[in-house]
Amino acid sequence: MDGEPGAPPLMLNVDAFEKLDRVIHERGRLAIMSLLAATESLSFKELKEHLRMTDGNLSVHMRTLEESDYILVHKSFVNRKPRTDYTLTAAGRQAFQEYIQTLEEIVKQSQAAEQWNATPAREMKPVLHTGLAPAK
Repeated sequence: MDGEPGAPPLMLNVDAFEKLDRVIHERGRLAIMSLLAATESLSFKELKEHLRMTDGNLSVHMRTLEESDYILVHKSFVNRKPRTDYTLTAAGRQAFQEYIQTLEEIVKQSQAAEQWNATPAREMKPVLHTGLAPAK
C-alpha cells in the first residue's frame, strides 16, 4: 500500500462495500443464491427444507430474486401435484460471482490490515515528560 515505509496500510476501501449487491446481501437471499449456484435447480420444497424458512418468507425472497432477474421459475405438475423449481439465470450467476469477488476483496483488505497490526511492535523507548509528575 502507499505511504511511508513502516506506516500502517490505509483503512479499508469503503468503495468495496458499496459494490455489494443489496439484493443478494440479505442473509436469506444469500443462502438461496448459494444453494442455487451449487446445483442445477431446486424445488420450493427443497429450498424450504434446506433453509428452514416459512412458506411466506421463502416466497418473498424468491419474488425479490425473480424481479431482479436472478432466478427463473418453472412451474409444473408431478403426479397431479404442483411443483415449483428455481434455477439461477445467467445474470443471477454473474451477479453472485461478482458478489463473491467483492467479499474476497474486502477479506483481503482486512487480512492485510490484520497482518500489519499483528507484526511485533518496534522497540519503544520511554518518553519522559517533565512537569507532569513529581520526580522520585
